[in-house]
Amino acid sequence: MALHRLPSHLLHAALLMVPLLSMPTARAQPALSLPLECQLNQGAWQPCTLTIEQMGERWWLQIGEQRLVFHSNGRGTITLSDPTGVSRTVQPMWTAQRELCWDGVCTKGDFPLD
Repeated sequence: MALHRLPSHLLHAALLMVPLLSMPTARAQPALSLPLECQLNQGAWQPCTLTIEQMGERWWLQIGEQRLVFHSNGRGTITLSDPTGVSRTVQPMWTAQRELCWDGVCTKGDFPLD
């Protein structure tokens, strides 16, 4: 099984687009965890982990002790839940530096895919 390094925008595009596809086998797969860098509210970049539970539907970022959980309804709405249980709708946005941000939460890095 060969691994390829792809820019972060390709994985994030997959996270946003996969709900549009019918992929019943993707749900049977175990969660995938990837090391990234994250930035909160324009603070310092820090190591974090992206865990994809269901491709395009549910994923989270573990930033230190803080877990930010994302849910997509498959129709373009993404909800972010913080550790206190507060949920809010967020919009994905690409920066000129190829970082994907959701209203103050940004990620960057390489994603191994096979």
